[in-house]
Amino acid sequence: MFRRPQPISPQAGQESVWDYPRPPRLEPTARHIQIIFNGVTLADTRRALRLLETSHPPTYYLPPADLQMQYLTATPRRSFCEWKGQALYYTVQVGDKMVADVAWYYPLPTDAYAAIKDYVAFYAAPMDVCYVDGEVVQPQPGGFYGGWVTADIVGPFKGGPGSTGW
Repeated sequence: MFRRPQPISPQAGQESVWDYPRPPRLEPTARHIQIIFNGVTLADTRRALRLLETSHPPTYYLPPADLQMQYLTATPRRSFCEWKGQALYYTVQVGDKMVADVAWYYPLPTDAYAAIKDYVAFYAAPMDVCYVDGEVVQPQPGGFYGGWVTADIVGPFKGGPGSTGW
């Protein structure tokens, strides 16, 4: 049974994840996205796409041309999204530090999400730090979803305690 939680009212300059659509909306963003892992800048772009879905903070998909792809290695892991299709995963290794299945991409996304073909999204928690316009990102709660929480996004967010019925 779906039990919609009480959304937090957004203040000026904020968005509520409860105003995001389902199915998700994909949109370009010029926000400055950076990812640091083991002291190396893996990503630095203003050409990301952000995916907005009800109850989820944005997931940022980054163009491979703006990533240090030499640190990413394909893994056998697969997952399936009802909207985007089959995702494949990458392990990130920089020096002696490695995180398995920490990034994912869609080599053959559905037509509605064709723009994210081969763009890469990252779980924020295992990285040293992820930034959106210089703000340190908080990972979406729960460890399963890949959303990035910033001060301009309010929830509550899927993945947190008690959200399994949403």
